[in-house]
Amino acid sequence: MIVEEEIQLRMPDGTADAVLYQEADGPARSGVLHLTDIGGIRQSQRDMAQRVASLGYTVLMPNIFYRAGRPPVLPLPSGAGAEERSKRMAVLRGPLTPEAMERDLEVYVDALAASRSVAGRRIGAVGYCFAGAMAMRAAAVRPDRVVAAASFHGGGLYTADAASPHRVLPRVRARLYFGHAVEDRSMPQEAIDNLDRALAAWGGNHASEVYEGAYHGWTVPDSPVYNRPQAERAFEKLTALLAEALR
Repeated sequence: MIVEEEIQLRMPDGTADAVLYQEADGPARSGVLHLTDIGGIRQSQRDMAQRVASLGYTVLMPNIFYRAGRPPVLPLPSGAGAEERSKRMAVLRGPLTPEAMERDLEVYVDALAASRSVAGRRIGAVGYCFAGAMAMRAAAVRPDRVVAAASFHGGGLYTADAASPHRVLPRVRARLYFGHAVEDRSMPQEAIDNLDRALAAWGGNHASEVYEGAYHGWTVPDSPVYNRPQAERAFEKLTALLAEALR
């Protein structure tokens, strides 16, 4: 039986709520870091993390937006419009500079690895939407531990900025998987093509593909564009990645 435990992590800039999913009884398992989309910890993400745990993993889901508050981090009053939502999302994203992400990820990975319910040193990471880039960075800050990282409808993975996530690839030794949305303003086709070229130049074990008919957020059950068939396909890809790298 999978047990859901609410915990707190001491972070560089405060304390982060987190949820740990582990087997109630039985041997320790490989660890997986679940990094939420911009909506943060909520029931849909809890269900997704627990489903991964049910495959035979110990899963840690931190509140990556702890600097902005405790979950729920994206509460909006009834009738709130796009402007209010955009303002709140900016508040959540603002403190998460690349440097802050990497400091946080070191804590998340080390905390998961130190759990008594985690066996060995190898850990997987998966990020959704905003956190797709964080999954990449997790593999960069702890290349000795994070051996698999997946991004689903991740945004801004390749930009012209000096701190673009793709620039961490030389530090990465993990297997990488990227599942892209169609018509995604945060990751247009040109950026996908550029990322694919960067991955080829990197030369590590990777896969990158666009999910036909799947729009940004398609894997998350409470998303308005949730696409169940393609979400199941994404889950199968994640399952295979973790099994190959962690088992």
